[in-house]
Amino acid sequence: MTSTPRRGRPPKGERQLSREAIVEATLKVIDADGVGAVSMRAVGRVLGADAKSLYNHVAGKDALLDAVAEELLGGITLPDLTGGTRADLLAIAAAFRERALAHPEAASLVLTRQLASLEGLAPVEAVLSVLRDAGCPPDQSVHLLRAFVATLIGTLLREVSAGPTYGTTDTAGIAQRQSILENSGLPAVAAAAHHLARFDGATEYEFAISLALDALAARLADQR
Repeated sequence: MTSTPRRGRPPKGERQLSREAIVEATLKVIDADGVGAVSMRAVGRVLGADAKSLYNHVAGKDALLDAVAEELLGGITLPDLTGGTRADLLAIAAAFRERALAHPEAASLVLTRQLASLEGLAPVEAVLSVLRDAGCPPDQSVHLLRAFVATLIGTLLREVSAGPTYGTTDTAGIAQRQSILENSGLPAVAAAAHHLARFDGATEYEFAISLALDALAARLADQR
């Protein structure tokens, strides 16, 4: 005689479902195969649960990706503000970069999804607070915020996309790329080939952020 399962009892994997577990499983999918691999079915496989059961916790794929972005943004340890405009913005940018690089495959979610949650708005609040304390009016603060964030996002997307195969560690790849550039027939490109063939994420990040902050400081000085 075979026993029949109790009616209404969920499968083992589904008994363990929670929003937190689903977000963690989604990060595993992203870390392994990239954002493009995310689907309710793929996440369900990681959890050992039916994909349909995930809808009890998240509304769908878009909501799932928003939840992952919120999780990553919520993990940013924003610095205590010191009152030094440049130092504070550098510290905020560094905290943002650290979190983005913790999950490179998921970085595009942190950097490009517009969130209305407290997690999504916390970095915005931090930057606007620095600009407000520097005497910048709200309208100009928003312009400066967007310009600063655009620089930060662009630099970080380049950094996480480049990876080790297009940087300082792939000696053979660098030599091949340099040769192609030197023989491109474009004088300015050929002259800069040695530098164009190399990419150091940290150096590029520091240069871009420093340049953005120089421009921001000049604009603040003009307003004063």
